[in-house]
Amino acid sequence: MAARRILRWVFAALITLAFGVLGVPDARAASIEHLPVAAVTIYPGDTIAADMLTDGTFPPGTTANFPLIASPEALIGKVARRTLLPGRPIARNTVAEPELVQKGKIISAVYRRGALTITASVLALQSGALDDAIQVRNIDSGKVIVGTVRADGTVGIEPK
Repeated sequence: MAARRILRWVFAALITLAFGVLGVPDARAASIEHLPVAAVTIYPGDTIAADMLTDGTFPPGTTANFPLIASPEALIGKVARRTLLPGRPIARNTVAEPELVQKGKIISAVYRRGALTITASVLALQSGALDDAIQVRNIDSGKVIVGTVRADGTVGIEPK
């Protein structure tokens, strides 16, 4: 019985080797999913760089069954919200866009309508990333307004 198991194992190994040498893809290899995983421990608040990621292999259907990030391009430049351990797949909710506005900082709010531009100093009441709607307080009047975070770190106030 043990000899039969050994022969089956040797035969399976030879078939796998022959398919690999001849360039015929192994059916099991074709169904494996490749996902980005952390190469090192990434801590909350760290900005993810390309050298912090590596390729991991997972069973077929992993991305269909779990909300995971499937490409390294979707991770590079993002900020870790939780600790990302090496070799583990990275869930979508564990990373976020970097914050351009920090809560408690004095920033500029810009209102534009046609040729009219009004700029005011405001206190950020919330942190925010690009295109987030956040609350800010006008330093002069004390009035709380809502604006959209822009790429330059200012808050745009939309006309009503």
